[in-house]
Order: sequence, then structure tokens, then C-alpha cells
Amino acid sequence: MSNQSGVLYVVATPIGNLDDLSPRALLTLNEVSLIAAEDTRHSSKLLRHFGILTPVTAFHEHNEREKAVELVAYLNSGKSIALISDAGTPLVSDPGYRLVRATHAAGIRVVPLPGACAAIVALSASGLPSDRFAFEGFPPVKSAARRAWFEALAGEPRTLIVYESPHRIVESLQDMRMVFGDAREAVYARELTKQFETVRHATLGELVRWVTEDANQQRGEIVVLIHGAAPAEIENSEDTARILRILIKELPVSQAAALAAEITGQKKNQLYELALQFKKGQ
Repeated sequence: MSNQSGVLYVVATPIGNLDDLSPRALLTLNEVSLIAAEDTRHSSKLLRHFGILTPVTAFHEHNEREKAVELVAYLNSGKSIALISDAGTPLVSDPGYRLVRATHAAGIRVVPLPGACAAIVALSASGLPSDRFAFEGFPPVKSAARRAWFEALAGEPRTLIVYESPHRIVESLQDMRMVFGDAREAVYARELTKQFETVRHATLGELVRWVTEDANQQRGEIVVLIHGAAPAEIENSEDTARILRILIKELPVSQAAALAAEITGQKKNQLYELALQFKKGQ
């Protein structure tokens, strides 16, 4: 790595409450030569609030490929950059992947500054299993594609975390209920850290009715968490368990689950969870 190059700081910013900006992030935003922001108009509120006068350039999904080349050249000139998104941790359903990857490829240092992330904040307050989870980002926009997307996740044993926009939330919740079932446990987290913060723990059936009937719940930033499928839902459990126990004696867990799925016709991800339980009990 060249001693003359700058540093790319990946800076997490508040998801609502501006007091959540860390002192280290504040210092960094003041000291870098340039701030690359997803939406300069949106970020200006944060920068004005803290009196940050650092120059800002727009860096978003529509210019990321070309802009990344420009910003890496800027870093190579010895100047440092802070990458921020509209809210939360950059690259989590936000642009920045190409820039970070190109920066590493150029041998330039990348430094993360931790802070808020709506998915993790919601998970911490959800009461759903948090030891293993799957962040899936935004579902597809069109209903048919969205239902197919959820169907592919129906057997996922980990807690699922998805983002959704206010104008699609009712239809999306209805699709979740259709695919995962009326009784599947879920959590609706909205406007986290803000004045009208909501964290509602209920079944998908209850959430659909509640959000549909209350227009206020169809506003703001929304995270939905869905309890994972139970391993107990695996059919022919005795035969499946016997096959799986034999396979994990000779194979790694992932290979054992894949082979058991071929033999039994069961879902690989559920068999993987069951295999992990057997492995821990050995």
C-alpha cells in the first residue's frame, strides 16, 4: 500500500435520532477532504446540524460505477474520503460496494466506523431468535415476483429481516401471510429511533390487519422480521434423522445436509439446521 494514498472511511450515520452520531464519526467527517454521500440534499441536514463544512459529492446507485474510478484516483492522490449513505451503515441495501472493492484492489486502506443499522437495531428489539439471522434487503416490487421471492425463503430456519417501502407495505405483508402462514410470528419495526418509533410483535395475520387499518403505520422507514421455519416441520422425521445422523459421521454438515436433501426430498436449509443440532449433541 502506498504511503502517499489517503484512506476511505465507511461511516455509519444515524437512522433517525441525530444524537446517535458517534464522536469518532463526527471527527472523521470534519477531517476528511471529501464526503461521498448517497443524496447530498438528504445528508445536508446532518452536516448542517453538526456544523460540518467538508465538501460533499454525490455517490449513488446511478453513478457508482463511474464515480468509483474517480474517487479511487482521489484517494491515490493522498486525500481521504468519508463514505456515507442517507442513513445507517453504508452498503447495507445502499450503494458503496464497487467503491470499497475498487479501493481494496488499489491497495488503499478502508476503515469502517461502526454505528446504526436499521436491520440490527430492529433485531435487537424484536424478541425473535438473534443467534442466526438472514438479512434479505428489499423484496421485489411486483407482486408475482415478490411472492416467488418469499416462497424461496419459506423454509429458511433463521430469523428473516426485510426492508419495505411505505407504499408497498400492505401488499407485501399480505404476500408474507400468504406464503409463511397466518400464524407465523413476526415483528413490525417502524421509524426506529424517531419520534413515532413502533416495534410490534404479533403474528403475520394480526400485523396485516393492524397495518391495513392504521394509515399511520404505512408511513416512514419499515423493517419486518419473520420467525424462521421450525426444524420440527421436516416430514418423515425418524427416517430423515437416521439418514442425517449416519451422514454427519463421515461428512461435513453442509455436505451431509445436501446429500440428505437429495435422498429424502426435504429442504436442505432445514436439514442443515437439524444436522447442526445433531452435531452439537455428539
